[in-house]
Amino acid sequence: MSAPMKQKKTAANVRFGDVYNPATGKVIKSIPFASREDVNETVKKAQRAFEVWSEVPPMRRARVMFRFLELLHKNADKLAAIVSTEHGKVTIDAQGEVQRGIEIVEFATGIPNLLKGEYSDSVGTGIDSYSLRQPLGVVAGITPFNFPAMVPMWMFPIAITCGNTFILKPSERNPSPSLYIAELLKEAGLPDGVFNVVNGDKEAVDAILHHPDIHAISFVGSTPVAEYIYKTGTGNGKRVQALGGAKNHMIIMPDADLDQATDALMGAAFGSAGERCMAISVAVAVTDKVGDALVDKLTAQIKTLKVGPHTDKKADMGPLITKQHRDKVCNYIKAGIDQGAKLVVDGRKLTVKGYENGYFLGGCLFDKVTDKMTIHKEEIFGPVLSLMRVKNYAEAVKIINAHEYGNGTAIFTNDGRTARNFARDIKVGMVGINVPIPVPVAFNSFGGWKRSLFGDVHMHGQEGVRFYTKLKTITARWPHGPALGANYHFPQNK
Repeated sequence: MSAPMKQKKTAANVRFGDVYNPATGKVIKSIPFASREDVNETVKKAQRAFEVWSEVPPMRRARVMFRFLELLHKNADKLAAIVSTEHGKVTIDAQGEVQRGIEIVEFATGIPNLLKGEYSDSVGTGIDSYSLRQPLGVVAGITPFNFPAMVPMWMFPIAITCGNTFILKPSERNPSPSLYIAELLKEAGLPDGVFNVVNGDKEAVDAILHHPDIHAISFVGSTPVAEYIYKTGTGNGKRVQALGGAKNHMIIMPDADLDQATDALMGAAFGSAGERCMAISVAVAVTDKVGDALVDKLTAQIKTLKVGPHTDKKADMGPLITKQHRDKVCNYIKAGIDQGAKLVVDGRKLTVKGYENGYFLGGCLFDKVTDKMTIHKEEIFGPVLSLMRVKNYAEAVKIINAHEYGNGTAIFTNDGRTARNFARDIKVGMVGINVPIPVPVAFNSFGGWKRSLFGDVHMHGQEGVRFYTKLKTITARWPHGPALGANYHFPQNK
């Protein structure tokens, strides 16, 4: 059914995982984890559904997605509230996430046009050639905690409208958005078995990776896991797109408007508590003069950050997802200090009145960071902004291009030639020019370079259609007249 896999709570072998409210540190629910057998049963249901769903005309599949789109608009605030409760991000941020997911659904409703093939008349005497894009079968998505509504919508709307059936394994830390999405899809009229949710941990992931009847896997998460997903999935003959980690830099040139650059850095570094793969975590100041000015401006703004639970409408930033993750971020801060970076603003002692057990961390700012330091080399995934100082544009580009990640980057400048050169010089998949978080719109595609992406195809947009379909080319002739005899030469068109 278009709903989660169900398990009997009385079964002795069922494992459960707790889901927390990050603002309070309290358990708000427990969910059963899928076993390998549960995944196998879900695949069987999805296979049976595929036999029927793949034959449904694209226009009718699009109509289901239109109804789902209407329900999303109607229930957007409810979905955002579910996101905020389990993730901790402030309400307006969750609403923005839902809206960006809705835009992918809007794109998917155009699938009848997106699936059109090519037709070539008379490629030979009486011979025509044409192409089709056909669905793969059962496909799966494994998604992270930081965007529990949007990232699944990068995947399943296009996969389903292309004619596939879909299995979603959301993060066990915040599974409720996916379950609510399943309810809305069912209400929209999606047939049983076309969209399925399995909750769980590595056991469920490995079951998906090794199942012979799952033909493609989409993943978003950390680079080590992305690499594991890619190698294991492709090793089992699957098509895989695995988006990994990031270390996103923003260059600030001497001619940039520093007030605009500061505002951009604040939102890009501390929005969603820095738990974004497109967060700007490194500001690269070109000249010490720019660096000094940025430190002063950023320090003043960070100290005014309002940190609190999502129920506080005045909050700019919520808690981190778990205590373990907050501790990990704090360890990075300590490493930065130990390795010689200057901690200008320390958010570790922040407490939120009434929420003392929440996983809160204030905004942090490092100055005089070098490319040898751990806080520059590794993805922190928290509200920590590092400032590096370089002498010129060329040095800034060299630092970015040398990094193992290549997800997103930005430059702030008022010089058109510098901006154009940056867009061409930089070895990063998504580039912003005076735009701090260059997330592509729905009809373009999302994906990085280097160790930020494993696989050749980016997500959503036309790249998504290509990923979830296979190309078939037909060459046809309708003979008339007498047979001309066998031809033993390779066909030519003379």
